[in-house]
Amino acid sequence: MKRLITVLIIFLQLQLVSAQQKTYCNPINIDYGYTPFESFSSQGKHRATADPVIVNFRNKYFLFSTNQEGYWWSDDMLHWKFVYRKFLRDDTYTHDLNAPAVWAMKNTLYVYGSTWKSDFPIYKSTNPTVDDWQIAVDTLKVGAWDPAFHYDESKDKLYLYWGSSNMWPLLGTEINIKTMQSEGYTVPIVKLFPEDHGWERFGEYNDNVFLQPFIEGAWMTKHNGKYYMQYGAPATEFSGYADGVYVSNNPLDGFEYQSHNPFSYKPGGFARGAGHGSTYQDNFGNWWHVSTIFISTKNNFERRLGIWPAGFDKDDVMYCNTAYGDYPTLLPEFAKAKDFSGGLFNGWMLLNYQKPVRVSSTLGGFNANFAVDEDIKTYWSAKTGDKGEWFQTDLGEVSTINAIQINYADQDVEFLGKTLGKFHQYIIYGSNNGTNWHVIVDKSNNDVDVPHDYIELKTPKQARFLKMQNIKMPTGKFALSGFRVFGKGNGIKPNMVENFTVLRSSPKKYGERRSIWFKWQQNVLADGYVIYWGKSPNKLYGSIMVYGKNEYFFTGADRADAYYFQIEAFNNNGISPRSKVVFVE
Repeated sequence: MKRLITVLIIFLQLQLVSAQQKTYCNPINIDYGYTPFESFSSQGKHRATADPVIVNFRNKYFLFSTNQEGYWWSDDMLHWKFVYRKFLRDDTYTHDLNAPAVWAMKNTLYVYGSTWKSDFPIYKSTNPTVDDWQIAVDTLKVGAWDPAFHYDESKDKLYLYWGSSNMWPLLGTEINIKTMQSEGYTVPIVKLFPEDHGWERFGEYNDNVFLQPFIEGAWMTKHNGKYYMQYGAPATEFSGYADGVYVSNNPLDGFEYQSHNPFSYKPGGFARGAGHGSTYQDNFGNWWHVSTIFISTKNNFERRLGIWPAGFDKDDVMYCNTAYGDYPTLLPEFAKAKDFSGGLFNGWMLLNYQKPVRVSSTLGGFNANFAVDEDIKTYWSAKTGDKGEWFQTDLGEVSTINAIQINYADQDVEFLGKTLGKFHQYIIYGSNNGTNWHVIVDKSNNDVDVPHDYIELKTPKQARFLKMQNIKMPTGKFALSGFRVFGKGNGIKPNMVENFTVLRSSPKKYGERRSIWFKWQQNVLADGYVIYWGKSPNKLYGSIMVYGKNEYFFTGADRADAYYFQIEAFNNNGISPRSKVVFVE
């Protein structure tokens, strides 16, 4: 009898594990606050945050970002709990922490916000899963905008890095742990060299010269005795917003540009941009990078957050894998591999890219196909936010559905700042013929705010048509920037891409070597392509996702370096083999 009970317990445990959600999908699904600024809302009120920091403190993940009047924490990087807390003492401010610094030191978590003055306290907590904070020091005399603190445990020393400018470099100084003040020199750490590094040039295509690029978003990671100084460039409102890294044996001197840069870069796909972030380890010792995703539709500072697999290879090169980075990605508990350089995409393909849609109503020019065009900047909006408005997508064939991501857009919303107690409610139906429907997802009783809701189905479903019926919006119209369905179709995946050509100016001739033109033969079965690039044939860590076209103009190259490239095609059925590696000087 005892043996039977043991077997039953093991069986139930296995069933529980198999029912656990194994994936997440960017942008991460948290209750983003709305911008607190009226001046940023002239084209419509909207959600916004950026400049994220995740710190693993006592095996829990604490997430802070700009202007949220609080922060989130999680046990698993999937379910995030919000703690309301305003850190600014002056009630005349309409916002809270901006580009916050967060760090763990000696069993305590610390928080500091951006300021040009010396008027912002450093807070501390040993119990941050609730609003339990004390002031560690009343003011930091040096002041810092876009600050980042790094506690070097092996040396028992604390360092501060900061800066956000298109004129000045990032700065650094040592902080006395007892007084929590700088008692040494402030030194320049890194600056931009856009004349050499194409990706550091200002503009959506790194070609706008009316402003110099911005360096910001300092973050320090120590690995194998080396210091990795990370920084964001060229500006947050562009899809090429990325993080680069310099490396040194000294925390305040001697930094050299890592050859494989930018290490965090995502200019294509649905969720674009991967700049101004932070790097941290999960509870299994794996590295991740959290950073800013741009939207910049209603305002340049309309943004979201993404989390990407990261790490260091055997040569201590720092990388971040963003290939298929806005598709279903394995969570830490299920990411068994220690090498994340190949990514953690689980293979569920997008099933409804540019497929036919039907809707209950359409507001002006916010057309229905914008919800399936894989562009987070565009969206469909119904005429109202009323119960009964609906959106329907046709997958083209009966397919296996594993997950669905609902990306709400902000149209005629009413809120400024953080809102609590708001929620979305909806039902998603499936059908094989568009006539007979059955419930696939029921969120009719949902009581949480889910602006980028991601549903991994406990058991895969078969359907050709999906229909989402609105029940309740927290505010505004029923609007979607992306109704994204993931799984596998019943057709064939594309063949290897043919005639992949890379055009670049020769180093011996006059030309713009920071820009490279790719051309290839259009694959009739492909929805899109992923180009991989790097400066070594076995370190193709960079990636660019391209939908629909058979060319891409890459403007992020480093002028003096040679490159290696590969390309693959994908559709709703899978991914083609990669092409042969192409080398260009």
